[in-house]
Amino acid sequence: MNCEDKFENIYHKPPEGIAFCPYRICPIGAHSDHNYGKITGFAIDKGISIAYGTKHNGVIELVSLNFEKRAQFHVNTVPAQKQNDWADYLRGATLALKKRYMLNVGICGVIEGSLPIGGLSSSAAVIIAFLSALCRVNNLHLSEHEIILTALEAENSYVGVSCGKLDQSCEVLSKKDHLLYLDTKDDSYELIPQHPNMKSYKIAIFFSGVERNLVSSKFNMRVDELRSAAYAIKAYAGMDYGKFNETYMRDVPLEVYDRYKARLPENWRKRAEHWFTEFDRVQRGAEAWRKGNIETFGRLSFESGLSSIENWETGSPELKSLYEIMTDTEGIYGGRFSGAGFKGCCMALIDPCYEDKIIEHVTNAYLKIFPQMEGKYSVHICRSADGVKI
Repeated sequence: MNCEDKFENIYHKPPEGIAFCPYRICPIGAHSDHNYGKITGFAIDKGISIAYGTKHNGVIELVSLNFEKRAQFHVNTVPAQKQNDWADYLRGATLALKKRYMLNVGICGVIEGSLPIGGLSSSAAVIIAFLSALCRVNNLHLSEHEIILTALEAENSYVGVSCGKLDQSCEVLSKKDHLLYLDTKDDSYELIPQHPNMKSYKIAIFFSGVERNLVSSKFNMRVDELRSAAYAIKAYAGMDYGKFNETYMRDVPLEVYDRYKARLPENWRKRAEHWFTEFDRVQRGAEAWRKGNIETFGRLSFESGLSSIENWETGSPELKSLYEIMTDTEGIYGGRFSGAGFKGCCMALIDPCYEDKIIEHVTNAYLKIFPQMEGKYSVHICRSADGVKI
């Protein structure tokens, strides 16, 4: 592990611990958690590691193997406003934790990501791995729910990303060889085991070679468009619509949406159409997984990807091309682009018997369209994994 070696190189001693948080994928349920939708997800066996040691003077001092510039601040003097660099995730996490518990001890450490950045929720993984280390040196014991909400607050309130709790929930609650089926409205969830008669599968990550930043993308605007649709529908239907930022599409019954959707501006209607059809796909996908029908589950994941392109209107040219290639590749059960969909990667559930052929076909087809991505594009074969242990 490179972060361990780097830590010893900097501090001339071994780290006191290694904090690890897995990345996540969401086969069905994308672009819905911020409006209290339902989601499916897995943690995967790749993620963020932090080799760390204790700093009793309360200083946070971290370097990243993926980014330049060292992060350095005191647990009691965190800047109130973000500084617009990668360390904002750490600052936001520290402030969110300080609202709940007293912090006196800091950490020094080295952060390492095991996959390229973009689409696997590396931001949530960094926050949760950091919280794990910071809690340990301060002798704090957070519940799973506390970790999820603390990490979510860091992204929402400090970094400024209008995400829901999909990423954090997948990275904390997941269990190897189980599908996480979560209702983000009430946080109820089920870990559905892999059916004994289900065909075998692996998880393929096709990294486009293009990295992205959620805050500078159109991610927040899409969320606002969906919320605007919910607000307008409530007004048309005579429902109590309250404050804009406290309005969620989950509050709107499907029959009410169907009655008034023609009145919505086209963009708002498209966002709502994705949300309602994705809600239905998640429920059908969970039942398909429960019955061991990975073909149906995969088809629904492909449908989710298409709706994200047509109705949610995300997807860079690179990711759209990868998605189209995947739909025409033998041995891929299903998949979609992962994360916000503006850049980053695509995920797919694949038949291991076709692994080599899939890698060869997708790679050749993609680089034929985007030859400039030679050396940047990459493929990673993963398996499901347990969520983080705090």
